[in-house]
Amino acid sequence: MLWSLLKILVYVAIIGLLALGAAFLMETSGGVQVTVAGMEYTLGPLQSVIAFLILVLAVWLFFKLLTLLIATLRFLNGDETAISRYFDRGREKRGYQALADSFMALASGEGRIAMSKAHKAEKLLNKPELTTLLVAQAAEMTGDTKRASEAYKKLLSQPQTRFVGTRGIMKQRLAEGDDETARKLAEKALAMRPKHEETQDVLLKLQTKAQDWAGARSTLSAKLKSGSLPRDVYKRRDAILALSEAKEVLNEANTIEAQERAIEANRLSPDLVPAAVMSARAHLAKGKPRYATRILRKAWEVQPHPDLAHAFAEIEPDETPHARIKRFGVLSRMHPQNPETRLMMAELNIVAEDFPEARRALGDLVETGGDARAYTLMAAIERGEGSSDAVVQGWLAKALNAPRGPRWVCDNCHHIHSDWRPVCENCNSFDTLSWRTPETPEIASATGVSMLPLIVGALDRPQTTPEPQESEELAQFKEEPVENEASEAPDESEIVAPGETSSMTPPETIDAEKRPETDRPSA
Repeated sequence: MLWSLLKILVYVAIIGLLALGAAFLMETSGGVQVTVAGMEYTLGPLQSVIAFLILVLAVWLFFKLLTLLIATLRFLNGDETAISRYFDRGREKRGYQALADSFMALASGEGRIAMSKAHKAEKLLNKPELTTLLVAQAAEMTGDTKRASEAYKKLLSQPQTRFVGTRGIMKQRLAEGDDETARKLAEKALAMRPKHEETQDVLLKLQTKAQDWAGARSTLSAKLKSGSLPRDVYKRRDAILALSEAKEVLNEANTIEAQERAIEANRLSPDLVPAAVMSARAHLAKGKPRYATRILRKAWEVQPHPDLAHAFAEIEPDETPHARIKRFGVLSRMHPQNPETRLMMAELNIVAEDFPEARRALGDLVETGGDARAYTLMAAIERGEGSSDAVVQGWLAKALNAPRGPRWVCDNCHHIHSDWRPVCENCNSFDTLSWRTPETPEIASATGVSMLPLIVGALDRPQTTPEPQESEELAQFKEEPVENEASEAPDESEIVAPGETSSMTPPETIDAEKRPETDRPSA
C-alpha cells in the first residue's frame, strides 16, 4: 500500500514538473528560426522543444525501419528466422537481463529473488536448458523440493539436458537417504557421461556401500580410463575390491573361486595385508606352501603385522617350538627392531619355554612403547621364571590400563575397527583403513585394577571349578598347584589382555599334554 502511494506521488510530481516547464517555455521570449526551401519558420521555445523530440523520434523510427528492411532482405535470401529474431530481440535482451539477475541472486544466497527472476527469464526466453535449471536451483535454495523435482523432470525430456536432470534427481535421492535409487540414477548418469568425475565418485561410494564389488570394479576402471585416478591407486583399490569379492564368495562356500580371487587380489597389491593372508591360505589349500611363504615374506617386508605371522605359522602347523623359532628367523631379520617383530619373537620363545630369550626379545619395549600385549607377555615371562604372584599381578595391572596398540584406523574419521574392511563402518569411506596406533588410544577404565582378582583369580580361595580352556598366546603356561598354599596360580587364559590373541601360535600347535609335567614352570 505504501509503495503504491509512493509511486502515485512520484507520477504526479513528474506531471507537475512537465507542466511547470511547459509554462516556463511559453513565457520565455525568443525561439528558433528554421529556413526550408526558401521559406523561414520561426518556432517559439515550447515549439522548439516539441520539434526536437519529434526529430529524435523520427531518427529512431528511421533506424528501426532500416533494420527491419535488412531483416526482410535476409528473409528473402533464405534466412527463415531473420524477421522473428528482429521482433524478439528486445524480449531476449530483457530475458537475458533477468537471467543474469537470477544468477547473481543465487550467488548471493537470495533464493526468492532468484526464483522470481528465473520465472521472468523463463517467460521471455525460449531456452529451457538454462531457465529450467535455474528454477530448479532456486527452488532447492528456498527449500521447495517439489518444484525442484518437477524442474529436473522437465530437463529429462530434452537430450541435451537429460544428464543434468538425472544428476539433479540423483542428488535429491541422496539427500533423502534413498541410496538404492540414487545408485541406479548414478549408473544412468555415468552411461551418458562416462568421464564425469563427480558421478564416478558418487557411484563408486554407493556401490561399495551396497557391497556391489563387481560394479565398483567397473566404475574404478572407468575412472582409470578417464584419467581421474592414478594407476598405482587404481591397482590398490582394485585389489581391495577383488579381496572383497573373494570374501563374499567365501561366505557362499564357493572355495575354489574364493581362492582364485584372493590370489588375484594379492597379485594386484602385494603389500595389502588381508589380501596377502587370504592368498597365502589359498595356496596352502592347494598344497603350495612355497608360494604362501613367498607371499607372506613379501608382505612382511613392507609392514610387519600379526595376521601375517599367524598365517606364517599355519604353513607348518605341527613343527616344534624350536623349529618354529628357526623358521620365523626369516621374518625377524627383515625388521629386527620393529615392535611387532619383537613381540612375535617373545611369544615364540615363551612357547619354547625359553624365558630369558623372550625377555631379551622384548628388550625395552615395555618401557618405551609398552601396550597391553607387551605387558601381558611380560607377565607370562615372570610367571615362567618363577616370580611371585605380586610381580605377575603388577604386570597384569599395567596391561589392564595400557593402550591396545596398533589397530585398523580410518584415516577419514579416525574410527577404530576390530578387523580390516574395505569400507569404514562409521563414515562409509572406501579404502581409508590403515594399520597404526590410534591418536586417541584405547585405554581400559580406571576400575580395571580393582577387577584384577576377577581376572587372575583370588589367591586365598581354592579352585573348585574346572580350568577354562587355554588361550592361544600363553597355552604353554599351564600351572601346577603351588605347594603349601590353598590356592592356585591364575590360569593363563585369564592373564591375556582383554581382546588379545596370539598372532603366530594356533591352538593346535601347542599340545600341553605332550609335555612332561616336570618341564612346565611353576610359580
